[in-house]
Amino acid sequence: MKKVALLCIVVILFSCQNSAVKDEIATSFYVGTYTDSDSKGIYKYELSKGGKLNQIGLVAETRNPSFLAKSRNGKTLFAVDEANEQGTGFVKSYKIEKDSLTLISTSKSGGAHPCFITVNDENQVLVANYSGGNVGFLEADNFGELSPLLNVQQHEGKGITDRQKAPHAHSTYFHPTKKEIISVDLGTNQLWLSEIDNEKNELVLTHQKTLKMAPGAGPRHLTFHPNNNWIYVLNELNNTVSVVKEKEDMYYIDFSISMLPEQFTGYSKGADIHISKDGKFLYASNRGHESIVIYKVNAENGSLKLVGFEPVLGRNPRNFSLSSRDKFLLVANQDTNNIVSFKRDEITGKLTFVSEIFAPKPVCILF
Repeated sequence: MKKVALLCIVVILFSCQNSAVKDEIATSFYVGTYTDSDSKGIYKYELSKGGKLNQIGLVAETRNPSFLAKSRNGKTLFAVDEANEQGTGFVKSYKIEKDSLTLISTSKSGGAHPCFITVNDENQVLVANYSGGNVGFLEADNFGELSPLLNVQQHEGKGITDRQKAPHAHSTYFHPTKKEIISVDLGTNQLWLSEIDNEKNELVLTHQKTLKMAPGAGPRHLTFHPNNNWIYVLNELNNTVSVVKEKEDMYYIDFSISMLPEQFTGYSKGADIHISKDGKFLYASNRGHESIVIYKVNAENGSLKLVGFEPVLGRNPRNFSLSSRDKFLLVANQDTNNIVSFKRDEITGKLTFVSEIFAPKPVCILF
């Protein structure tokens, strides 16, 4: 009996230890940075199952990798080189290895200061060039090798504010269900609507061409609702989120909502926007108010109801990301050199602080 009892204790202890190990299994993510001070490039971090943060280290030394994207097979990482060398920046591709990135190729982005990059299932690559006011189009092969620049869609026009005297392409997106591209231009104050002509390898405007936002809005980023019927556009300059819908094959703005508290009178500008995978909660970041604004999404019509604001515990939350299973929200605070993790309540959408870690000039978080 004593031997049996002892065996049971050993089994229980082993099971507990094994469970503890499983609890500590972490999810890794990459951090893009600006390299004008202490940062040297792209870093890798870990998020534990409990939401704690840990730095693995520098994985690629490169200039201003301010935005990152992964190939659909997860084998290649793409990064912008936000620079201006004779009117162009660059795009780089890396082979993803355990705790390092190996450079595969470099291509021109098509315009100065590329600030956003995305890739689709066909390995077509789009990059938004902020100072160039345009969108570059490239392709990558199955090994991550980038093609030379294939096409540049140059935007034209301007808005009414000092930040809108020329085109400033800030982001670009493949529509989740249609052969359509939506590019967001803060300078022209428009969404640019395009398709890819695969025979000519160029971006071609759709019949609608553009969608104008409210004067001075300054659209920056957007996110698609999981039902793919509603698009939420973050307007940096007037601190609003606009809900864009489609009727008779034409996009229109259904309504807009403020990102700031009514009583707030200080300077602030919007930055990033993401929606939970269940489509129930929308999040956006405020630089100035230094917060994440939380909205509940009406499942019937996509309208937004304010839930509240969560302080980001830092300054200039340029970028944030929901973890792979939406259990945590991580904020990159550019001016205070820190990344902060919050646990997300799936019922209320609210956020609770968990962990904080040093990161040099963090401006992009990629799981």
